[in-house]
Amino acid sequence: MNWITNYVRPRINSMLGRREVPENLWIKCPETGEMVFHKDLEENKWVIPASGFHMKMPAKARLIDLFDSEFESLPQPKVAQDPLKFRDSKRYADRLKDSRIKTEQEDTILAGLGFVKGVKLVAVVHEFAFIGGSLGMAAGEAIVKAAERAIAEKCPLVIFPASGGARMQEGILSLMQLPRTTIAVDMLKEAGLPYIVVLTNPTTGGVTASYAMLGDVHIAEPGAEIGFAGKRVIEQTLREQLPEGFQTSEYLLEHGMVDMVVHRHEIPDVMARILRMMMKQPPLDTQKKLPAPALEAVEPA
Repeated sequence: MNWITNYVRPRINSMLGRREVPENLWIKCPETGEMVFHKDLEENKWVIPASGFHMKMPAKARLIDLFDSEFESLPQPKVAQDPLKFRDSKRYADRLKDSRIKTEQEDTILAGLGFVKGVKLVAVVHEFAFIGGSLGMAAGEAIVKAAERAIAEKCPLVIFPASGGARMQEGILSLMQLPRTTIAVDMLKEAGLPYIVVLTNPTTGGVTASYAMLGDVHIAEPGAEIGFAGKRVIEQTLREQLPEGFQTSEYLLEHGMVDMVVHRHEIPDVMARILRMMMKQPPLDTQKKLPAPALEAVEPA
């Protein structure tokens, strides 16, 4: 036992009234270096007030902020855990356990059914803190089930990807989620229902190669990194210097890969206007004041 560390130092700290301060009370802006109090950042929807830099927003917080009021959380489908018994520097089963403790989620996808500015929709959100928002069997199954629920409810599907791509610990089983989610999007389109993608930072890899680029409308948050391979990999492969701002939302808007770049605060209003037009519903401004709609229980197909 180290008596200085275990006995003397705690006694001195208690005498001087020192208290341990959590490390995450202040958040540093990656763009300007400004320090922002975490409560102020949360109240501003994880957008740095001065610079407007869009930080990663937790999936639970995004769903709560998106919907008008209470919403129905869709259940997380059960799938095989660690089917390949994968291990690198750490067992995959242990990585799953650690991520579930850290995020309080079963996997990277959260989905909910509710109303956004009076428009009923199913929303799917990636949690990047869960193994980089990677697409595995659980995530793929959750997206498919969300699409099926949207079809059953006859309402649009909106997805907020934030991912590094496919989950390598599940190998080919992860890659099979690319065609499965693509088929789910096709099912929505066959039913004549809108599918909107809100691209957040980052959206890369197999997620970009599948459902993230199949939307009827693509909205992107400012400054989001969007692409398949990383900038460094592309430069090493092509042996060329890429343009400034390559793979950002603004660059992709300029080159026709996304339809609009929208500030996080304005996304619910913009989304509702687009969906009202696509669903042939009257504009919100011209409607009379109606009581808030209530969700009805509908059995999934």
